[in-house]
Amino acid sequence: MKIAVEGCCHGELDKIYETIAYMEKKEGVKVDLLLCCGDFQAVRNEEDMKCMAVPAKYRTMQTFYKYYSGEKKAPVLTIFIGGNHEASNHLQELPYGGWVAPNIYFLGYAGIVRYKGIRIGGLSGIFKSRDYRKGHHEFPPYNPDTLRSVYHIRNMEVFKLKQVQMPVDIFMSHDWPRGIYHYGTTEELLRKKKFLRQEVETNTLGSPPAEELLAHLQPNYWFSAHLHVKFAAVMQHLPKGKASPRVTKFLSLDKCLPYREFLQIVDVPERLGSSDGLEYDPEWLAILKATNSLQRTTPVLWNPPENNGLHERWDFSASEAAMMEAVKDLNGELAIPDNFTRTVRSYDPNRPQPHANPRCHTNPQTTELCALLGLTDLCAKAAHLSEGSGRAAPGEEEEEWEDGQSMGSADEQSEYPSDTSGMSRSFNPDEITIEDEWDEEAGEQEMQELEVISEVKAAVAFQTHRPMVLPKPISDVSPSHLSHLSELAPTAHSTPTTAQSQQRNDEVEDPASVTRILKRNSDEAGDGSGRGVTPRLKRRNQVIYSAVDDEDEEAGAKFWHKV
Repeated sequence: MKIAVEGCCHGELDKIYETIAYMEKKEGVKVDLLLCCGDFQAVRNEEDMKCMAVPAKYRTMQTFYKYYSGEKKAPVLTIFIGGNHEASNHLQELPYGGWVAPNIYFLGYAGIVRYKGIRIGGLSGIFKSRDYRKGHHEFPPYNPDTLRSVYHIRNMEVFKLKQVQMPVDIFMSHDWPRGIYHYGTTEELLRKKKFLRQEVETNTLGSPPAEELLAHLQPNYWFSAHLHVKFAAVMQHLPKGKASPRVTKFLSLDKCLPYREFLQIVDVPERLGSSDGLEYDPEWLAILKATNSLQRTTPVLWNPPENNGLHERWDFSASEAAMMEAVKDLNGELAIPDNFTRTVRSYDPNRPQPHANPRCHTNPQTTELCALLGLTDLCAKAAHLSEGSGRAAPGEEEEEWEDGQSMGSADEQSEYPSDTSGMSRSFNPDEITIEDEWDEEAGEQEMQELEVISEVKAAVAFQTHRPMVLPKPISDVSPSHLSHLSELAPTAHSTPTTAQSQQRNDEVEDPASVTRILKRNSDEAGDGSGRGVTPRLKRRNQVIYSAVDDEDEEAGAKFWHKV
């Protein structure tokens, strides 16, 4: 089965599907499934736009509304998780997952589904210690603080995922598991993103809860995004009991822009005799039922039950009987119903409504699932119990839309001793604050280079990279008979050649590779002696939505035209 994996979507659905179609034609393959690793931006209208945590000047209507309205339909089944730039009010309607448009499925705050026998799980959002132990208390209309905290992951969702005992094939998270960068070509990563060195060397880059889930779930594949860089790693886990050690292949991809490595196709074996459609996972349904009483919709801090003599129950893993009961609740039908329903109006370019205010909506999909399984509709409960609490109180407004400025309660202690998510301005698990910059001192040289580049830009064409080469598994335990696993890299049907230094030094130079000097960035700027240039800080999240360089726009126009 061919699965296309995409990094940060940023609302560019049309371009992603066009790229898949091009790759299918070029490589002679058929993509069965698309997985998007966050920042999907399922924006239906102007109200949703106001619920997305980006500066107002960068809130632009992309193309998702066309799929929501029915004007277009996704050509390939798409499954996605949430990131830190989402229409949060829309996704909150589907806390347990559901269709945001025909053929486009959201996994929920956390979730596991099956497709052709493959178990696919995911965790939406990013880690921030100050909100980690709170309930899902945010709902529209958001204030500047809840607009950002709404997409922070909660220990409730991580606790549910830790109850999973059966093997998971694929798992997705937006931010990286902490420490995964030690299992790949770390120096190559730091060459691309120099500003990450301090966090990498102190092992504070990434999500501690995702690190724990990686150790617990040990999936065959783990896909992420968020850092806007392609990075591959192979991690060999310590064996559980008498079982053989498992290996996880990790892949993070870039954001959707021309000549960036944002898309890759991997080949995952199908399981014979499995259903062809998208299905609920019995174990996950049983866990949802078992943990429903633990759900919270208040900002009160909560700790999961432990085996310390203080809790009546601490093990919420699913027994076979509990799984059978969940299947019985669905009348034996595990196929996820095609029950997409529009809950709000769709954006109309001819009749814009810029002054529409966000409101909290329930979704019939969630209502139906909750009725069948006896679950709590969190959106409805939060709106009922916390009416009006989402509005900003006097003096609560913040001057800048800078994610991570609010430090939360001063006396709140993180359960992760090394957590620095509220301290470092370049700490990427919450946002990317340093982005590619031109070197001021090299300005004149850049202009001379542009004159040379202009002569070869006409020859720049869409190219495919060589298959991804994964590093050897890194582990404290490395049995010799598992050494061949390092060669089992997923089939890589590649993506547009990047205008930055995404190609390896041993590749043959071509017109596309010549353009690598077109967009000098802070990671590569420097002279032949290796002297680096200190990157400059930008206002948070702004660069993610800023326009690409004029040169990239010209090259991008050629690329999208060719697609």
